[in-house]
Amino acid sequence: MTDRSATRRPRVESVDIVRGLIMIVMALDHTRDYLGTSTGNPSDPATVAVALFLTRWITHICAPVFFLLTGTGARLSLGRKTRAELSRFLWTRGLWLLFLDAVVLRCLAYQFNFDFHLTLLIVLWALGWAMIALAALICLPNIGILLIGAVMVAGHNLLDGVAPASFGALAPLWSILHVPAVIVNAPGHVVFETYPLIPWVGVTALGWCLGAVYGWPVERRRRLLLWLGWALVVAFVGLRALNGYGDPSRWTVQQTTVRTLLSFVNTTKYPPSLLFLLMTLGPALLLLCAAERRLPTWSEPVRVVGKVPLFYFAVHFVLIHLVAIAVSAIRFGTVRGMFESATLAHYPITAPPGWGFSLPGVWLSWIAVVIVMYPLCRWYAGVKDRRRDWWLSYL
Repeated sequence: MTDRSATRRPRVESVDIVRGLIMIVMALDHTRDYLGTSTGNPSDPATVAVALFLTRWITHICAPVFFLLTGTGARLSLGRKTRAELSRFLWTRGLWLLFLDAVVLRCLAYQFNFDFHLTLLIVLWALGWAMIALAALICLPNIGILLIGAVMVAGHNLLDGVAPASFGALAPLWSILHVPAVIVNAPGHVVFETYPLIPWVGVTALGWCLGAVYGWPVERRRRLLLWLGWALVVAFVGLRALNGYGDPSRWTVQQTTVRTLLSFVNTTKYPPSLLFLLMTLGPALLLLCAAERRLPTWSEPVRVVGKVPLFYFAVHFVLIHLVAIAVSAIRFGTVRGMFESATLAHYPITAPPGWGFSLPGVWLSWIAVVIVMYPLCRWYAGVKDRRRDWWLSYL
């Protein structure tokens, strides 16, 4: 009998390139969370410094690409797994991601404590559930998966007026599906869920359908990615200009043209509105199209990062948090707050007064983090290339 796990289908380099690029951009936002100043809302177009707004805004593309390419990667793995094997892998890896996010990384990366006073369920939590949902969805015909994904993405804003309280005792369940909220509020223990599942499951389902085009000839695939990417961008501009359906937050005319433009692109991420997803997935498809071309040799580090996204995700949080501890010890003579996160207002760390680098300092710190991460990712990518251990597919 052929050992299917020992047969490897060549990786799609364009997917790795785009995944690696958004992983690198993602680290900018997390560096700002730990090392930046905590004053002001970075997404307030009326008052925030434009540079800070854009620093936050450019990272919005990251989460949608995570979920889209999770579905795409699952579809591509059909070359080495049967549908039944893939379904089993998706739900077991999904369960692992739930545990990894809520327990392992919560204690050993995000907060560096084991008290569970505050737990945020963030992107890996939602990604785990999206994989579990996809494990069931892939049993359907492709057209069914496409329709379910499209309805979830395009239609979930119809549910914006449904309040969790209307479900009584089931209110936490509705929050998990559609409304960011505290789902556990016990003495000494708070659990806040930030990534409602309905739209993210829909994006993952659409990513599965996107994976089918990677069996097409390159030029045909590029044409589809190009036209579909621009179609989503145009749809975003048109719907946003109407200022009606697609986002619970309307744009408004501000004191300057620049700030009006900031208001225009300030769409809702929690949960991701239709307009937020159009605004981010359109450019993502254009990046996938561009990555189909012959890329310069300097893009190789980006591809390496894209081959080991979960490893990068986990380790870069640890690295940034360790940097924050070192900065706190040197500048303030204490590291206590680096191990505390008692309230939502003090997440992910309880910083001392006067904490935080200016924006140039955040950007320089981010560049340093990415430089340090590259050799670590190259080492781990080499391990995965050399070995066939089953557990490596979960990391």
